Amino acid sequence: MIRVAAVGDIHMGPDSKGVLRPAFETLPDCADLLLLAGDLTRHGTPEEMRVVAEEVAGLRVPVIAVLGNHDHQDERPEEVTAVLRDAGVSVLEGEGTVVAVDGTRVGVAGTKGFGGGFAGRSGGEFGEPIMKEFIRYTRRCADGLRTSLEELDRQGCAVRIALTHFSPVPDTLAGEPLEIYPFLGSYLLAEAVDSAGADLAVHGHAHAGTEHGLTSGGVRVRNVAQPVIRRAFAVYHLEPGTERGTGALAEASR
Repeated sequence: MIRVAAVGDIHMGPDSKGVLRPAFETLPDCADLLLLAGDLTRHGTPEEMRVVAEEVAGLRVPVIAVLGNHDHQDERPEEVTAVLRDAGVSVLEGEGTVVAVDGTRVGVAGTKGFGGGFAGRSGGEFGEPIMKEFIRYTRRCADGLRTSLEELDRQGCAVRIALTHFSPVPDTLAGEPLEIYPFLGSYLLAEAVDSAGADLAVHGHAHAGTEHGLTSGGVRVRNVAQPVIRRAFAVYHLEPGTERGTGALAEASR
């Protein structure tokens, strides 16, 4: 049984220093790894990210993260990424990482992702250059996610997880205004997950959304934005299956 803890949208700043550390220190008792699904800061400054780094530094479980849109606000993503990596966090963007859990290879593929909308109500690569670039950026993120998941499969990972900030499905956006769905995620991310295969997809971003969702290919999706899960982190138990994407999934609160 692989125990996956996850949370996103913790939006930390100097005044929230130490708020999550007590809960995070319990992680070895209930989880094998911690996933951070972006929007870790409020404005994407290195100072804010140092607060996050202190919350997770030295934890006795691997910590894997992607950035969110808030973490890009100050336009210094390389600097805030470096702060996290200095604290021992694996920060992913179009790449994957492997964690060994009791002899089982667990692969996590990550990208921030981007918007564009969902099947039947999505933007397209047509018209003005800025609109084309909007969708092409999302497609590049999705392509990186697909490639990373495929590489993790080649590396023999018995469990594979897709970690994004933006949502791959509309299911987990239920509760958000329909008008902003195109800015909360993209079906291209779900296509990447279904094409490559995964046991679980985890995202944040949709504060007023819903925790549970499913891709059209049957991959379980969980929105772990903290305003949605309303706890320090959620824990999902994955039992590796004999075929990709067939592992059993159970859930626990913390």
